[in-house]
Amino acid sequence: MTIWLNAGIIFTLLAVIIILLKWGNVRVVGVTPVKTFTFIAILFTSGLDVGLIMFPLTEFAGYADIKASPEYAFANPLAIEFGYWGFLIWGFYFLTCFYFCVIEPKVKFFEIPWVKFINNVVIIGTCAFTAYLLLNNLSWYLPGLADDSSVAPEFYLIVFAAICFAVYSSTDIKYVRILSISTTWLFLALIAFMWVGAFAMGDNEMSAFTDNLGSIGTYFANINEFVLPLNDYHEFYLFWWFAWSIMIGQFTSRFVGGLKTYQVLGAMLIFPSIPIAIWFSVLYQYHEAGISTQGIKNFAMVFVGIVFVINSLDSLVRLYTDNLNLTVKRFGKAKYMAMNVIALSLLTLLFKLEFLQIQWVGALVIGLFFICAAFIGYNKFKTVTNIDSSPKENKIDYTKIDTVH
Repeated sequence: MTIWLNAGIIFTLLAVIIILLKWGNVRVVGVTPVKTFTFIAILFTSGLDVGLIMFPLTEFAGYADIKASPEYAFANPLAIEFGYWGFLIWGFYFLTCFYFCVIEPKVKFFEIPWVKFINNVVIIGTCAFTAYLLLNNLSWYLPGLADDSSVAPEFYLIVFAAICFAVYSSTDIKYVRILSISTTWLFLALIAFMWVGAFAMGDNEMSAFTDNLGSIGTYFANINEFVLPLNDYHEFYLFWWFAWSIMIGQFTSRFVGGLKTYQVLGAMLIFPSIPIAIWFSVLYQYHEAGISTQGIKNFAMVFVGIVFVINSLDSLVRLYTDNLNLTVKRFGKAKYMAMNVIALSLLTLLFKLEFLQIQWVGALVIGLFFICAAFIGYNKFKTVTNIDSSPKENKIDYTKIDTVH
């Protein structure tokens, strides 16, 4: 599996370089272009899930234990955490976003029936894994509801409600956009709330926050260390990012609003990484200073984590139901909601019972990358080399472009 993952990463980086060299100045326009802020909000909230909120406080100590994990010795725990979530790995999303916006309309690889089937299996499976992560981590943040870190019945109800809400939101694309914007602002509000708790109302010096931000620079000084997996846990993360990459690229490609290719790459690498860096720097202070998050802080993180799950799921449910023509228009809202809620709930339980693993999904996506490249090289090489713009039908009407702020 490690060799397969390494091959996938190297292929992805080479593909990004080729895209920049050949199409770096092409304007990228999706079928439903939106303003840049809206695009970034959709990218950020759809491309991340509950793990961003719930994982760091459970992971810092492990990254600091270099006796147990000497491979982490080259950087501090905060830089390691950022390396698992920020900057370079967003290049996965850039590759697929550009592909689905500019290349796929000419190639139509994902319209091949068996490819479409596998692609939607990946999307549905990853949706369920997102819900499983929420289920699996609630006991750490809401220990009062569980005994010995078990999964209380209330946790199942919370996850079930999140799935229902997400499926309902997916019934109309306007809900998806509004929820993306709202989630972005809600996350920024959580950062501010937790920052006040750590620095304005505690005994910690303000300089500690800037010191934490500065320590993330260790990531950039050692960015080469994060290209290939450091260990099995990093491997899990990288497979997880691959599992997300095709569907997030497919979804976000709809909303690119005329940025040039190199600007899309810059936007994807930089803009999501800024709030991630700030958020991790705040949480790291809680870890380092031993500040308790019990009570309202835990509830706030759980609430935002649930909203992240809803926001991720509604985007992906919308994507696979459109792909498979399992739409509200075809089945009606009641049947649409019932079949999606039941399917996602059952798959979430399969992840909980360890019948499914996200690494398998990520490995499947890497396979699709390779097959797609071979398909282009054998059948569509001349077609692709002649591409010099986004599809002509994707035009920006600045009088109608999304105005949600």
